[in-house]
Amino acid sequence: MHVSQGKRLTRARKGVGAALAVTALLGAAITAAGPASASDKAAPKAPAAPPADCSAAYQIEQTLDGGTTWRMCWHYNTYSGLILDKVSYQPKGEAKPIPVLTSARLAQVHVPYDDGEAEFDDVTGTDFGMALQKLKTSECPGGTIKTVKVPDRGDVSGLCVTTRARGHAYRLNNDASTGGTGKVYTGQGRDLLVYTVNKASWYEYITEWRFSSDGTVSSNVGATGSLSPYDFDGGDGRGWPIGKGDQAKAESHSHNVFWRMNFGLDGSPKAKVEQYDSKVTPPGTGGGSPTTKTTRTPVTKELAGDRKDMRWWRVVSTAGKNKDGHPRSYEIVPGASQKHAGRPYTKRDVFFTEYKKCEQYASNNPSCGNGVPTSVDKWVNGQTLTHPITWVNIGFHHIARDEDQQPMPVHWQGFSLAPRDVTAMSPLTPGDLAGQNGRPPNGS
Repeated sequence: MHVSQGKRLTRARKGVGAALAVTALLGAAITAAGPASASDKAAPKAPAAPPADCSAAYQIEQTLDGGTTWRMCWHYNTYSGLILDKVSYQPKGEAKPIPVLTSARLAQVHVPYDDGEAEFDDVTGTDFGMALQKLKTSECPGGTIKTVKVPDRGDVSGLCVTTRARGHAYRLNNDASTGGTGKVYTGQGRDLLVYTVNKASWYEYITEWRFSSDGTVSSNVGATGSLSPYDFDGGDGRGWPIGKGDQAKAESHSHNVFWRMNFGLDGSPKAKVEQYDSKVTPPGTGGGSPTTKTTRTPVTKELAGDRKDMRWWRVVSTAGKNKDGHPRSYEIVPGASQKHAGRPYTKRDVFFTEYKKCEQYASNNPSCGNGVPTSVDKWVNGQTLTHPITWVNIGFHHIARDEDQQPMPVHWQGFSLAPRDVTAMSPLTPGDLAGQNGRPPNGS
């Protein structure tokens, strides 16, 4: 027998009303204090820092192997939790930091259940930001846990800043012959890792941001915690038996995670958006090889975009170029996604909208006032893009399994921002290969 929606909302999302009441009183953003970050191991010496964009309590700065330095500010919000501001990237050989992002945040976790009896916006519809979790020292190995001031709760040691190994950064056997014995260039990489854990009823969400020495930015949300004990009433095709026998079926549901990014490449909010599509033509009847042609389409007006094979987008600087004279840009690289067709905003993979201050959350947006649409799909209305905001949607259809108890192993979903022509060469290029810019010496 199904639990009614009202009962499910009351039991599975307890505390929501109190959290929203506090948020309404405090406003959308709550800035939180914390100590300056530190590491338990010596880091490479950072380049001379420019004047800080925020006080020491809100700064994060880390120089990684290879000499790349990431700098950013942070604050805390009663809805979305951690927000990163003024993110800049200074690779080895660059005289000053390269601004990348003005701000980056989690913009929604939309959770519809398969039976249609429950649907939640975990960021703006629960106490997500208020329910920041205290982290144990063991959860932030080699790093620092910053203190966050959370309204009505006081100080919470809930923001981890650390570094983590990511394996090979590059490898080259500098000999064209197979199995050659040329000089081997190889390096292992480490990422700056910044994350929090926020609780939304039975689920706990790990929101992490990774910053790599090659300029890549990645964000992932990991869902863990527990399956809702009030949603073990799924019917055939909508639930999965958990535990002994075939009676208690955990209700299947989706996690549609959205991010919002305000780029500030080279210090300017103005940017261009471009879409690339590649078409493969099979060989003709006479033989030969397939051919591929790639076309560029400028995105001049707001766009709700769909992923397709060999399609991608990039955000391009209008204010700066690399040392080769190429405009700097970042490519959006979505991770694996199971797109949910239940709502107009979950039917699309990316959105590019013209900046409007109140448009902060992909659905159930509380900030624009009466009469203004509350979801990102309705903000795409043909306006010319001069200051584009980038929204990424990554979905996961969660069909539970016995292994999801207890506690539930983390399942991840996310995306990356890959640097494209931000620097003239890889920032990790070994010194004795630094002259090989362009055609390799053995090229024909």
